[in-house]
Parts: sequence; structure tokens; C-alpha cells
Amino acid sequence: MSDQHPYKRRPVLHWAALLCFIFGGTAFAVWQLMVHPDTPLPPEWNPTVPLVIGDPVTTLTPWKLRVALGDDAACSAALQTGAQAQSKADFIDGPQCGIAPQVSLSGAAGTAIKPVNTRCQTALRLAMWTQHGLQPAARDIFGQDIARIEHFSSYSCRAMRTTAGNTTRMSTHATADAIDIRGFVLNDGTRISLLRDWDGDADKTAFLRRANSTACKWFRVTLGPEYNNLHADHFHLQNTGFGLCR
Repeated sequence: MSDQHPYKRRPVLHWAALLCFIFGGTAFAVWQLMVHPDTPLPPEWNPTVPLVIGDPVTTLTPWKLRVALGDDAACSAALQTGAQAQSKADFIDGPQCGIAPQVSLSGAAGTAIKPVNTRCQTALRLAMWTQHGLQPAARDIFGQDIARIEHFSSYSCRAMRTTAGNTTRMSTHATADAIDIRGFVLNDGTRISLLRDWDGDADKTAFLRRANSTACKWFRVTLGPEYNNLHADHFHLQNTGFGLCR
């Protein structure tokens, strides 16, 4: 029988056990730090804290947004942190059309919006864009906030439109996964219209270009006047899609 010490016979196992103890203990300590009521970790950096629209944007924000978008209850809870939205019963309008989960959106990040029935996910993306894209742009360029966002619609049970005519493919408006924004009104009453100002007044044009670029960060598809003439008067902002930004 060998009288070699067990540690010397199986050093790999002992090191593995020690590393598991160290990393397990560290992970437990980090978890306790995150969930402790007096944690010094800011909420925007805390992965255990759900998305809050007004929190500063960090590298965790896209992940938090995906979590909220992927669960109807989480979406509704996130929307209430920075928007005026009333939950409504799901709307079913045939096998290809409807709104679920449905909300009536009437404001976001300090702006008023003519009440529009849309999907919670579309409304949440709009609120994030308004908070972190539109309002900062308006303050930088005009020195004031946006008072109102003007839209054409969100829900419309119809096929997709192209420059070649209608197609057989259903539009994302058929499930309220898109909303069409036509302009803005500043606090002092100044109106900004995509149709009139995309290539007009320098400040208004700069604002609309920045609105377009920031929308690409918060929506999966953003189509504006530079895409085609069907979008000359509005931004088509889409909750679903493959990352098209034009």
C-alpha cells in the first residue's frame, strides 16, 4: 500500500475543488451584493433590477430591454416606469390581424401622444427612443423639450405596401408591431414635420436626421424619407425585423 499523501495522489481534483469553492463563494457574494436592499450598485448596472425607462443607458440596457420585450408582464411593468399607457384586452381581428398585448399609449418621457392602440412592445421601444433619443436631441438643438409626438397610426389590418404596389405579405402594422411618426411639437409650439422639414430649416433638418439615427438604436427597423417616396412624410418604426436602418 502506498503511503503517499492523498493530496499528492490527486492534485488536480484538489485544485478543482479549491477553485470551485473560490468561484462559488465569489458568485454568491456578488449575488448578495446585487440583491441586498442597500446595495451600492446603481440600478442601471444591476442585472436583477428590471428595465426602467428613465435610467441612464449602460451596456446592460439592451439586455434589460430584450428581457422586457420578451415577456408581456415585464413589458407592461417597464412601460409604466416612463410612459402613459393603459392596458387593454387583446384585440383579435382575424387570423392575421390583431394587437396582443394591447395598450393605449398617450404619452412617453414627458411628451403627449394622441392616444394610439398598439402592442406593448412597440410602445416600450417608442418610450425608450423618446427618453434617450428624441428629448436629448431637442435639448441639444433647440434648448427645449418635445411636448408632443404626432403619428399617423400603428394598427392597420393590411398588406405591405411597396413602390411597386401592394404585396400579399401582411404589414407589421397588421399586428401593431410598427408605428408611423409624422412630426413633433416643441414646448414653445414650434412644429417639425418630416414632409416639410426633412430638407428645410437647418435646425429642424438636423433634429430629424438625429431622430432617424437614434430610432435605429431602439427599433429593429427604421424607415424614413431616404428609404423611398412612400416614407417621405413619416418614420416607419418597427418592433420586429432584422435591423434595417434607412
